[in-house]
Amino acid sequence: MLSLFSALALVIILATTLAIFFRFFKQPTILAYLLAGACVGIFGYGEITGNKEAFELFSELGIVFLLFLVGLEINYFTLKSVGKDAALIGIGQVLFTSVLGFGLATLLSFSYVEALYIGFALMLSSTIIVVNTLSEKKELQSVYGKVSLGILLIQDFFALLVLVIQGGFREEGVIGTLAFSLIFAIFKGVLLVFVAFYAGRVYIPKLFNFVARSTDLIFLTSLAWLFMLTWLAQTAGFSKEIGGLVAGITLAHSYERYQIAARLKPLRDFFLLIFFVTLGASLFLFTSFSEIIVPLVIFSLFILIGNPLIVFLLMVFRGFSKRPAFFSGITIAQISEFSLIFVAAGFALGHVDEKIVALITGVGVVTIVVSSYGTAHAERLYKLVSPILSYFERKEVMAFGEIKGGLSKRIVLVGFHRTGQAIAYNLPKEDILIVDFDPDMHTKIICDGFSSLFGDIADLDVRDHIDFKKVAAVISTIPGTVENILFIEELLEIRKKIGNHFKIIIRSRTDDEAKLLYSAGADYVFLPHTTAGRFLARYIASDPHFTSLATLRRDDLAICI
Repeated sequence: MLSLFSALALVIILATTLAIFFRFFKQPTILAYLLAGACVGIFGYGEITGNKEAFELFSELGIVFLLFLVGLEINYFTLKSVGKDAALIGIGQVLFTSVLGFGLATLLSFSYVEALYIGFALMLSSTIIVVNTLSEKKELQSVYGKVSLGILLIQDFFALLVLVIQGGFREEGVIGTLAFSLIFAIFKGVLLVFVAFYAGRVYIPKLFNFVARSTDLIFLTSLAWLFMLTWLAQTAGFSKEIGGLVAGITLAHSYERYQIAARLKPLRDFFLLIFFVTLGASLFLFTSFSEIIVPLVIFSLFILIGNPLIVFLLMVFRGFSKRPAFFSGITIAQISEFSLIFVAAGFALGHVDEKIVALITGVGVVTIVVSSYGTAHAERLYKLVSPILSYFERKEVMAFGEIKGGLSKRIVLVGFHRTGQAIAYNLPKEDILIVDFDPDMHTKIICDGFSSLFGDIADLDVRDHIDFKKVAAVISTIPGTVENILFIEELLEIRKKIGNHFKIIIRSRTDDEAKLLYSAGADYVFLPHTTAGRFLARYIASDPHFTSLATLRRDDLAICI
């Protein structure tokens, strides 16, 4: 039997080695932790179970820190920015996915309590994976990016409600006293949240203002607030996870929230490693693994195909075009780490057995792996299924998917963020047609007096509204190697078809990416840092006494404002 230190060292070394390997292949590190747990479960879980209490405590701390940091980032006022449509789509997704998941579970002969747990676990998508995916693709501000975030916010709200209800239940009489347990749990939950928010609004800001000059005191004060609410939640009959989530939400609007998050993330990552390793081990501790193979495949297919289809249909029903509807659906085609936490808590309460824990863990592993490949090749998948999706698309689309046709200029500028604005403001407005799918940017484009086309240039329906026979150059400021290569291929086909050899100018982030884009057929690839350095050098060479710096500064400030 290994000592606690030896067992901990073994787990960390194994998990870290696998995480490095997974990182090399650009896979989520959570998969490495689960695989490490699977290895431990197959070859030596007995060494860990000898330190069961310590590992359980580490796992609980990981969950508490995770929910605390999630609470710090929850701002339900941001629902206003994604609008009523995203909120309605999120509610529809939660209801349809959970109800259909419950129905599938009952058809597969699971009990009603087990089906409830399965239905809730299937309705949640991974915030960590979705946000990381959108950030890496630079599409957090896109139409589908904002809708996806809106869906996640709605899921967070329902998750909080269900976790509060779960914490109020006891092992005995789960079915017989459901109504009373539900009412009493909601009452206690509302009371806990009221007390926490009152203290968080009246007393905690004063306390943090007092300790703000010391980073160590901010760290310790936030820890004390976290553990105090966790203890209060547990005393009131709720899980520690509820206390952690509420503690984070009460500090979500504090000025110190970023500093708190930066200090606590290493602690969260360490303890979560232990949690996911232990959870991964539980998948292979289930001796009758063959019993869950069929439901694992069915539920995985439901998340990978059914859940995106639900989101797609809801979005086109609300008037979105098929492209953002498809990308929103495929982005959330996995279950959340909170699903695993929720089911693990249900196992601790005695509501479900280890079979359900193993089943949901397996679905999580499968959907996270497959969805990561799906999002990586989303553009090619969309081109493959686009003709089929057209049958579901409404003929007239609403504000998010609206296309204003009949426009063409000498220069088509794709993207109106920092680089796009710098280009647009230095060219005659009458020569430019700006294409962008960010609603906020679209408003700015109109206010600044540019001709605009609202939509995604990668969408065939959008490109059909541009008369490329009159175009002299297409300039794309959107980053993303795969997306830009596909865009170049499509532009080359258009050039060949219409006989107009307009120039293709593409933005690149790295030298290696620029070489790939040139190989794909771009006429010119610009790197913002290289172009800026070349411009400044020429400006200095033409003005050795720097007499024009004041004018240059004034022009730059005018663009920034």
